[in-house]
Amino acid sequence: MRIAGLVKTSLIDYPGKVAACLFTQGCDLDCFYCHNRRLIPVADGTVPDQALHDFLMRRKGLLDAIVITGGEPSIHPDLADFILSLKRLDYLVKLDTNGQHPEVIQYLTERQLLDYVAVDYKAPASRYQEIGGKEADARKVIRTIQVLSAGKIDYQVRTTVLPQLHKEDLLTMAAELPELPLWVLNPYQIPEIYRQQDEGEIYKDPHTSWFINQIVSDLALVQSKVISGKA
Repeated sequence: MRIAGLVKTSLIDYPGKVAACLFTQGCDLDCFYCHNRRLIPVADGTVPDQALHDFLMRRKGLLDAIVITGGEPSIHPDLADFILSLKRLDYLVKLDTNGQHPEVIQYLTERQLLDYVAVDYKAPASRYQEIGGKEADARKVIRTIQVLSAGKIDYQVRTTVLPQLHKEDLLTMAAELPELPLWVLNPYQIPEIYRQQDEGEIYKDPHTSWFINQIVSDLALVQSKVISGKA
Protein backbone atom coordinates (compact mmCIF):
# COMPACT_ATOMS: atom_id res chain seq x y z
CA MET A 1 0.00 0.00 0.00
CA ARG A 2 1.12 3.54 -0.74
CA ILE A 3 0.73 5.13 2.69
CA ALA A 4 1.50 8.84 2.71
CA GLY A 5 0.36 9.83 6.17
CA LEU A 6 -0.49 8.55 9.64
CA VAL A 7 -2.56 9.95 12.51
CA LYS A 8 -1.51 7.85 15.46
CA THR A 9 -4.61 8.33 17.60
CA SER A 10 -8.11 9.51 16.76
CA LEU A 11 -11.28 9.49 18.84
CA ILE A 12 -13.56 10.81 16.07
CA ASP A 13 -12.84 8.88 12.86
CA TYR A 14 -14.31 5.52 13.91
CA PRO A 15 -17.54 5.90 15.89
CA GLY A 16 -17.03 4.75 19.47
CA LYS A 17 -13.50 3.44 18.91
CA VAL A 18 -9.92 4.54 19.45
CA ALA A 19 -8.30 4.39 16.04
CA ALA A 20 -5.26 5.27 13.98
CA CYS A 21 -5.79 6.76 10.51
CA LEU A 22 -3.73 5.75 7.49
CA PHE A 23 -3.81 8.06 4.45
CA THR A 24 -3.27 6.42 1.08
CA GLN A 25 -1.62 8.24 -1.81
CA GLY A 26 -3.60 8.72 -5.02
CA CYS A 27 -7.22 9.54 -5.88
CA ASP A 28 -9.27 9.10 -9.05
CA LEU A 29 -11.38 12.21 -8.38
CA ASP A 30 -10.39 15.88 -8.35
CA CYS A 31 -12.85 17.75 -6.14
CA PHE A 32 -12.12 21.48 -6.18
CA TYR A 33 -12.58 21.68 -2.38
CA CYS A 34 -10.36 18.68 -1.51
CA HIS A 35 -8.59 19.03 1.84
CA ASN A 36 -5.99 16.41 0.93
CA ARG A 37 -4.89 17.79 -2.45
CA ARG A 38 -1.33 16.56 -1.91
CA LEU A 39 -2.71 13.01 -1.93
CA ILE A 40 -4.45 13.22 -5.32
CA PRO A 41 -1.44 12.37 -7.57
CA VAL A 42 -0.65 8.66 -7.70
CA ALA A 43 2.87 8.45 -6.30
CA ASP A 44 4.94 6.39 -3.91
CA GLY A 45 4.01 6.47 -0.25
CA THR A 46 6.13 8.27 2.31
CA VAL A 47 5.58 6.01 5.33
CA PRO A 48 8.04 3.08 5.11
CA ASP A 49 6.47 -0.37 5.30
CA GLN A 50 8.69 -1.47 8.19
CA ALA A 51 7.96 1.68 10.22
CA LEU A 52 4.22 1.14 9.70
CA HIS A 53 4.46 -2.53 10.68
CA ASP A 54 6.41 -1.66 13.84
CA PHE A 55 3.83 0.97 14.78
CA LEU A 56 0.93 -1.44 14.31
CA MET A 57 2.64 -4.06 16.42
CA ARG A 58 3.41 -1.59 19.23
CA ARG A 59 -0.15 -0.29 19.38
CA LYS A 60 -1.85 -3.69 19.61
CA GLY A 61 -4.16 -3.60 22.61
CA LEU A 62 -4.03 0.20 22.77
CA LEU A 63 -5.92 0.87 19.55
CA ASP A 64 -9.27 -0.69 18.67
CA ALA A 65 -9.24 0.05 14.97
CA ILE A 66 -7.47 1.29 11.87
CA VAL A 67 -9.15 3.78 9.53
CA ILE A 68 -7.95 3.60 5.92
CA THR A 69 -8.61 6.88 4.18
CA GLY A 70 -6.96 9.02 1.55
CA GLY A 71 -6.70 9.85 -1.23
CA GLU A 72 -8.85 6.94 -2.32
CA PRO A 73 -7.92 3.53 -0.88
CA SER A 74 -10.02 1.49 -3.32
CA ILE A 75 -7.78 2.33 -6.30
CA HIS A 76 -4.95 0.23 -4.81
CA PRO A 77 -4.82 -3.39 -6.03
CA ASP A 78 -3.25 -4.63 -2.78
CA LEU A 79 -5.96 -3.15 -0.54
CA ALA A 80 -7.54 -6.51 0.33
CA ASP A 81 -4.20 -8.06 1.27
CA PHE A 82 -3.33 -5.04 3.37
CA ILE A 83 -6.65 -5.17 5.25
CA LEU A 84 -6.17 -8.89 5.83
CA SER A 85 -2.82 -8.14 7.48
CA LEU A 86 -4.60 -5.69 9.81
CA LYS A 87 -7.30 -8.21 10.65
CA ARG A 88 -4.62 -10.75 11.55
CA LEU A 89 -3.42 -8.24 14.14
CA ASP A 90 -6.98 -8.16 15.56
CA TYR A 91 -7.75 -4.61 14.46
CA LEU A 92 -11.20 -3.47 13.42
CA VAL A 93 -11.01 -1.82 10.00
CA LYS A 94 -12.95 1.20 8.76
CA LEU A 95 -12.71 2.30 5.13
CA ASP A 96 -13.36 5.84 3.92
CA THR A 97 -14.21 5.83 0.21
CA ASN A 98 -15.53 8.02 -2.59
CA GLY A 99 -17.62 5.04 -3.70
CA GLN A 100 -16.35 4.99 -7.29
CA HIS A 101 -15.41 1.29 -7.14
CA PRO A 102 -18.44 -0.74 -6.03
CA GLU A 103 -16.81 -3.96 -7.23
CA VAL A 104 -13.98 -3.44 -4.72
CA ILE A 105 -16.42 -2.79 -1.88
CA GLN A 106 -18.40 -5.90 -2.83
CA TYR A 107 -15.22 -8.01 -2.86
CA LEU A 108 -14.16 -6.72 0.57
CA THR A 109 -17.58 -7.12 2.15
CA GLU A 110 -18.11 -10.61 0.81
CA ARG A 111 -14.85 -11.63 2.48
CA GLN A 112 -15.80 -9.90 5.73
CA LEU A 113 -12.71 -7.71 5.66
CA LEU A 114 -14.48 -4.49 6.70
CA ASP A 115 -16.16 -3.52 9.95
CA TYR A 116 -17.30 0.00 9.05
CA VAL A 117 -17.48 2.06 5.86
CA ALA A 118 -17.97 5.78 5.24
CA VAL A 119 -19.05 6.71 1.72
CA ASP A 120 -19.01 10.23 0.31
CA TYR A 121 -22.04 11.28 -1.74
CA LYS A 122 -21.07 14.67 -3.06
CA ALA A 123 -23.92 16.11 -5.12
CA PRO A 124 -27.06 15.26 -7.08
CA ALA A 125 -26.30 12.83 -9.90
CA SER A 126 -26.86 15.54 -12.51
CA ARG A 127 -24.12 17.71 -10.94
CA TYR A 128 -21.67 15.03 -9.90
CA GLN A 129 -18.93 15.81 -12.43
CA GLU A 130 -19.29 19.53 -11.72
CA ILE A 131 -18.42 18.89 -8.07
CA GLY A 132 -16.11 15.85 -8.24
CA GLY A 133 -14.36 16.20 -11.60
CA LYS A 134 -14.76 14.53 -14.97
CA GLU A 135 -14.27 10.98 -13.62
CA ALA A 136 -16.96 11.32 -10.94
CA ASP A 137 -19.96 9.03 -11.43
CA ALA A 138 -22.91 9.14 -9.03
CA ARG A 139 -24.24 5.84 -10.39
CA LYS A 140 -21.17 4.03 -9.08
CA VAL A 141 -21.53 5.62 -5.66
CA ILE A 142 -25.18 4.63 -5.44
CA ARG A 143 -24.21 1.09 -6.43
CA THR A 144 -21.60 1.06 -3.65
CA ILE A 145 -24.26 2.15 -1.15
CA GLN A 146 -26.62 -0.54 -2.44
CA VAL A 147 -23.89 -3.16 -1.90
CA LEU A 148 -23.47 -1.98 1.69
CA SER A 149 -27.23 -1.84 2.26
CA ALA A 150 -27.52 -5.47 1.19
CA GLY A 151 -24.82 -6.58 3.62
CA LYS A 152 -24.33 -6.64 7.36
CA ILE A 153 -21.57 -4.05 7.71
CA ASP A 154 -22.15 -0.79 9.55
CA TYR A 155 -21.83 2.21 7.29
CA GLN A 156 -22.65 5.87 6.91
CA VAL A 157 -22.92 8.31 4.01
CA ARG A 158 -21.27 11.73 4.25
CA THR A 159 -21.92 14.95 2.36
CA THR A 160 -20.03 18.21 2.63
CA VAL A 161 -22.63 20.99 2.41
CA LEU A 162 -20.81 23.10 -0.15
CA PRO A 163 -21.85 26.70 -0.86
CA GLN A 164 -22.66 25.43 -4.39
CA LEU A 165 -25.29 23.02 -3.05
CA HIS A 166 -28.79 24.38 -2.55
CA LYS A 167 -31.73 23.03 -0.60
CA GLU A 168 -33.21 21.54 -3.77
CA ASP A 169 -29.92 19.72 -4.46
CA LEU A 170 -29.89 18.10 -1.06
CA LEU A 171 -33.53 17.07 -1.33
CA THR A 172 -32.77 15.52 -4.72
CA MET A 173 -29.84 13.63 -3.21
CA ALA A 174 -32.05 12.31 -0.42
CA ALA A 175 -34.45 10.89 -3.00
CA GLU A 176 -31.65 9.38 -5.10
CA LEU A 177 -30.22 7.38 -2.20
CA PRO A 178 -31.61 4.18 -0.69
CA GLU A 179 -32.72 4.29 2.93
CA LEU A 180 -29.56 5.02 4.91
CA PRO A 181 -28.60 3.98 8.44
CA LEU A 182 -26.87 7.35 8.89
CA TRP A 183 -26.35 10.41 6.68
CA VAL A 184 -23.90 12.99 8.04
CA LEU A 185 -23.98 16.54 6.65
CA ASN A 186 -20.61 18.18 7.25
CA PRO A 187 -20.08 21.95 7.11
CA TYR A 188 -17.85 23.33 4.39
CA GLN A 189 -14.35 24.50 5.30
CA ILE A 190 -11.92 26.32 3.02
CA PRO A 191 -8.99 24.04 2.14
CA GLU A 192 -5.43 25.23 2.73
CA ILE A 193 -4.31 24.17 -0.75
CA TYR A 194 -6.38 24.63 -3.90
CA ARG A 195 -5.97 25.28 -7.60
CA GLN A 196 -5.73 28.93 -8.57
CA GLN A 197 -8.56 28.56 -11.09
CA ASP A 198 -10.88 27.37 -8.29
CA GLU A 199 -10.39 30.41 -6.05
CA GLY A 200 -13.77 31.89 -6.95
CA GLU A 201 -15.55 28.68 -5.97
CA ILE A 202 -13.44 28.11 -2.86
CA TYR A 203 -14.28 31.49 -1.32
CA LYS A 204 -18.02 31.47 -1.84
CA ASP A 205 -19.88 32.19 1.39
CA PRO A 206 -20.57 28.94 3.26
CA HIS A 207 -24.02 27.99 4.45
CA THR A 208 -24.85 28.95 8.01
CA SER A 209 -25.31 26.44 10.80
CA TRP A 210 -28.97 27.52 10.84
CA PHE A 211 -29.33 26.48 7.18
CA ILE A 212 -27.73 23.10 7.83
CA ASN A 213 -29.88 22.42 10.88
CA GLN A 214 -32.99 23.41 8.93
CA ILE A 215 -32.12 21.18 5.98
CA VAL A 216 -31.50 18.29 8.38
CA SER A 217 -35.10 18.61 9.51
CA ASP A 218 -36.37 18.74 5.92
CA LEU A 219 -34.25 15.78 4.80
CA ALA A 220 -35.45 13.69 7.74
CA LEU A 221 -38.82 13.50 5.99
CA VAL A 222 -37.08 11.43 3.27
CA GLN A 223 -34.08 9.92 5.08
CA SER A 224 -34.98 9.08 8.67
CA LYS A 225 -31.45 9.28 10.10
CA VAL A 226 -29.76 12.56 9.12
CA ILE A 227 -27.44 14.49 11.43
CA SER A 228 -25.26 17.57 11.23
CA GLY A 229 -21.56 16.82 11.55
CA LYS A 230 -18.92 18.96 13.22
CA ALA A 231 -16.49 21.31 11.52
